[in-house]
Amino acid sequence: MWEGVIIGTLSSLEELFLNVKPVKILVLLNDPSSEKYASAISKKVDCTYSHTVRILQRMENEGLITSNKKGRKKEISLTEKGEKLAKPLAETLHQMNF
Repeated sequence: MWEGVIIGTLSSLEELFLNVKPVKILVLLNDPSSEKYASAISKKVDCTYSHTVRILQRMENEGLITSNKKGRKKEISLTEKGEKLAKPLAETLHQMNF
């Protein structure tokens, strides 16, 4: 099936979403009942705080999320582009019972 297919350099988004943690974070941000702070996100996806922050920074650079400072914390929200990616990923994970 993949014979003869040349896989070139991955785009930044492909590289980001071929990893489980970024996918889980994006899907979590799409859940209206979840807390939208890096510390809460890191606990929910079983990821270190520093790794979560790096993933969130990449997502923000890609235009998938925005962050707004609320007191000492930054509240994270999906952009329209992020929502368009999160919905099918959430459906896929649900089908996989992830």
